[in-house]
Amino acid sequence: MLQLFFNKIHLKPATLAVLIQVVAFFFVFSLDYTLQTQSLYVADAVSYQFSFYFVLMQASVAVYLAYVANMAKWWRWIHFTFPMAVWLMSEWQISNTFYLIGFLLSLSLYWTTFRTQVPFYPSMPIVWQQVLTLIPAHQSMRIVDIGSGLGDMSMFIAEKRPDCLVDGTEIAPLPWLVSAVRSKFKGSRVNFKLGDYHALDFADYDIVFAYLSPAAMPALWQKVQAQMRTGCLLVSYEFEIEGVEPTKVIQLPDHQRMLYVWEI
Repeated sequence: MLQLFFNKIHLKPATLAVLIQVVAFFFVFSLDYTLQTQSLYVADAVSYQFSFYFVLMQASVAVYLAYVANMAKWWRWIHFTFPMAVWLMSEWQISNTFYLIGFLLSLSLYWTTFRTQVPFYPSMPIVWQQVLTLIPAHQSMRIVDIGSGLGDMSMFIAEKRPDCLVDGTEIAPLPWLVSAVRSKFKGSRVNFKLGDYHALDFADYDIVFAYLSPAAMPALWQKVQAQMRTGCLLVSYEFEIEGVEPTKVIQLPDHQRMLYVWEI
């Protein structure tokens, strides 16, 4: 019954997460109220211990509801750790300034991750090397890294292939600022843009590199089909597009991760 309910409401993950926490809270609160009215425990005697169990129960109920709602596994971890973290912070009586600093730092780093479902996670040098091999020798190309993070891969490609034009776009302000400043100091030719890659016209690029998340891949493929030119490449690190066979799959030297390539 719960699964049918969650399937019908069609909420965005962030909104669904809030709903789940609210439902879990009211469930545990109702149980707590029932126990108090039945005098099944003495609240004053065990207030600290019971508050821990109260929060632990809410976290557990939220994880169960997230499982029933078929939310991604990383959302289940958030559902568990969020109530526990709030409880710990309140018990430790940490200054409000700390919360403000933490909020601003998280906001600048993750920005609209709740909407895009693409967390900040940088790629590795072994990935950059493989992407470099996909660029034809002696042929100038225009390349964009969507979700360029701190800018490492974009600057690497621009350094190794000075004949190519390389752009990087990042929606989170802090990684974008770091990449832009690093680019200036290193004298890199990469053009780092602050914004959503959905605002770009993929027709301007020969290679689009993406390290996003499974949730973002269907919409990315729709944009690629609508805008990219025949013969151009979409390259995705780790994540496939469901129902779309890649043109090439490159196994990285660590034998654990893949690079997926689609020729349009």
